[in-house]
Amino acid sequence: MFDHFGITVRDFDRARQFYDAALAPLGSSFLVQVPGEYTNGVKVGGYGQTGPAFWLTEGDAQKPIVHIAFAAKTRAEVDAFYAAAMAAGGTDNGKPGLRPHYHATYYGAFVLDPDGNNIEAVCHAPE
Repeated sequence: MFDHFGITVRDFDRARQFYDAALAPLGSSFLVQVPGEYTNGVKVGGYGQTGPAFWLTEGDAQKPIVHIAFAAKTRAEVDAFYAAAMAAGGTDNGKPGLRPHYHATYYGAFVLDPDGNNIEAVCHAPE
């Protein structure tokens, strides 16, 4: 359904440090920084696996905060996302585990990013 999406962040460099760590276990990395001459000097950059799909733009923090769920292939990736995001300064918003109230194999973890957005990694695989 989506080609790409983005959020605004107060401190681009801080957000990039957080997302570099949090998204690495899911196989995503920082792929592109848009040159400042195309953004009036505003820092803009994108993350993805084969092309940028998740964008950060420096500015006033996203209000209201958003919930973003990133796909994980395995439960171990969810666990690694959570550990990396917490080590990078995230705030716990739900430790890794099954969430059977969503469905029987929904395994997710939730962390608040530096701007308070609810960032999730989720795996739907049975094991």
